[in-house]
Order: sequence, then C-alpha cells, then structure tokens
Amino acid sequence: MKRVVLAYSGGLDTSILIPWLLENGAEEVHCLAGDVGQGAGELEGLEERATRTGAASCRVADLREPFLTECVWPALRALALYEGRYPLGTALARPVLARAQVEYAREVGADTLCHGCTGKGNDQVRFELAYQVLAPDLEVIAPWRTWEIESREDALAYADARGIGVEASREKIYSRDRNLWHLSHEGGVLEDPSQPPPDDVWVWTTDPRRAPEDPEEVTIGFERGVPVSLNGTLLGPVPLVERLNTLAARHGVGRIDIVENRLVGMKSRGLYETPGGTLLYEALRSLRALCIERESAHLAEELAPRWANLVYFGQWFHPAREALDAFFEHLAIPVRGEVRLQLYKGGVGLRGTSSPTSLYDPELASFTMGAGFQPIHSEGFVRLFGLPGAVSGRRDAAGRAG
Repeated sequence: MKRVVLAYSGGLDTSILIPWLLENGAEEVHCLAGDVGQGAGELEGLEERATRTGAASCRVADLREPFLTECVWPALRALALYEGRYPLGTALARPVLARAQVEYAREVGADTLCHGCTGKGNDQVRFELAYQVLAPDLEVIAPWRTWEIESREDALAYADARGIGVEASREKIYSRDRNLWHLSHEGGVLEDPSQPPPDDVWVWTTDPRRAPEDPEEVTIGFERGVPVSLNGTLLGPVPLVERLNTLAARHGVGRIDIVENRLVGMKSRGLYETPGGTLLYEALRSLRALCIERESAHLAEELAPRWANLVYFGQWFHPAREALDAFFEHLAIPVRGEVRLQLYKGGVGLRGTSSPTSLYDPELASFTMGAGFQPIHSEGFVRLFGLPGAVSGRRDAAGRAG
C-alpha cells in the first residue's frame, strides 16, 4: 500500500488506524468521514484530529440527505426489519459511506481502501461487498483481522501509548454508532444478555419513567410511501427526521434491546435507539393497510424480511435488492395520506389514519347489510373456498372407516 483512504469516524477503532497504517508501510493516509447525522459533537474538529494523528488529509462529506432518500426511505417503504425487530440503522448507512470513500480514493489517487471493522462484525462484509462492486481494482486492508490488537482494552492501550485522545474509556467501553436513523450500543456489560442495560447506556431517548406526564399527538403526512410533512408543515427529509427524533426521544420512544444473529455466525446483543424511525414505521404500517389491496399487502409482508436480510448481510449493491426495491416503490404509489399518533411514556398509539386513496369502504365494512354486498353470495363462496378441505376430510374419514 502507498496511498490509503480510510473510512474514518474519529472513534477509538479508526483513530488508532492512522498511526498503525503509517507504522506498517503506508506512505500517506487520507481519511473520509461521512456525515450521516452523528451530530456536531462527533464531527466537530474531526479533520484536525485526523491530521494531528498523522493523516495527510481528512474530508467530512455531508451524506445526510442521500442517506435518507437513497437508503432509509427504501427500507421504510418495505417496512423492513431484520429478524422482525431491528430497523437496520447501521447497515443502511454503509452503502453511502463506502461510495463516498471510493469517490475520495479516486480523487486522491489512492491504491488502497481501509476500514476499521472487526473480524467478528457485520460491517466488514458490508464495506467490502460495496468495494467489490464500486472499486474492484483497489486493494483492501482490514487491520482488525491481522494485527495483534485483540480487544478494545488493547486498542485503548495503543491509543494511550501514542497520545491519541478518544472518548471511549475502560469504564465506559461501549461501541456506539450514531446517525439520523438510530444510535446503537454494543460491548462491555451488554455482552451478558441476562443483565438489564445500565441506565448510562441510553443517551438519546428519555427514560420512559421520566418522560412527560401528558401525551402528545403528532400527524405525519406521506406521499408514495415517503414522509413529507409533520403536523401539516411540509419538510425536507433531514429536518423532518430530526424533528421526529426530538419529539419521540422526549417521550422515551424507540428503545430496542435484542439478541440478533450476525452474518458471520455468532449471536450478539445490541441496544438500539430509533425514535423518529419508530414513529414512521408505525404510521406507514397503518397507512399502507388502508391503501394496498390484500394480495399485494400479503406479498409485501413476505418480501420485507428478504429485503432486510439482503441489506443486513451487506448486499446493497445486488440485483436482488434492486429488484425488490422496484416492487416496493411501485407498491407505494397509492400510499398517501396522514396518520395521527400519540406518544406517551415510551409507547406509540394510533389515533387515526386518512387517505384520499383509501380502499376502506365504510358501507362494505359495516355490519349493516347494504346494497354493496349481498350476503346470500357468501354461501356459495364459503362452500367453494372450503371444497379442497372438505374433499380431503371425506377421503380421510373413509380411510378410517375402512
């Protein structure tokens, strides 16, 4: 390796990579940090921090809007959750980060790409599958798979020995990943799933026990399955999600504590805070129920886990994901309207859903019989619908009698 572009966050793992790369043969290390909504606290002074530890350059690319419109909105349209619970916050950010890293590598004439993902994690797969598609000609180095550092404690010692200041400590050793969609927490005491998470783990959402005593209602507007307004005000993707995050976090909404199956084989415990995303999933699920006919709705329920698996497994740049996206995008064409939600003490309740494209017909749905539906027709329908089972039942009864 001569000129390396490192996917840089300023955290423990990537901070120690800069001197390590220079100590192990790199002539130049350039850093690419993607702003996907981590907040000013994580991004402030990032360029200076990188160059102070030896980087030749560091660019912070604003990826917030493409992250939402190109990655999060497709996940939302699909109502995709990995293993039925995880809203994919980390996995969804990797495609735009890897793409920006490759673009910067082309700009500075790099011959090598580097990431700080561990050998046990999912992210190594997500980054490297993206590299295979976007930059198959560049070398890839993943130091966590080859160096002698084996733990976060080792990494902290390495940083201390070189005077690299990082926020992680031996007392608070959680590995965190934050963006506009979520905040994840792993490691430390969380590695024992029999123990409840310490109160200091949650840093975004209010403890539901200390949330406001009065519930709050919000109204979210959608067009083609994509959120466009909050309480009647049209907003762009970034301000809309930011405001939803603030509202939901204040009421303690969006906490998830799960054990998931990693792609590389082991189970791991992850804590996630997804405040605004929790509201959007709940709202769109209710709106889609009004606007999509039965067979398409059931097919969407079958395909959503497949979409989630592809993204969780790092196969964003894969024809199957693109094909499924086309289905969900077409499905969402008539999904427009408004959903009212109530936020209270960590919970989200539905308060009403309306749509100009609703398939809900009050006359048909009513228990009062009307001209739109003739009950007498149901007799033949029931007989025909049950015919296969009835024939099988007669056969089995005859066999038992014989």
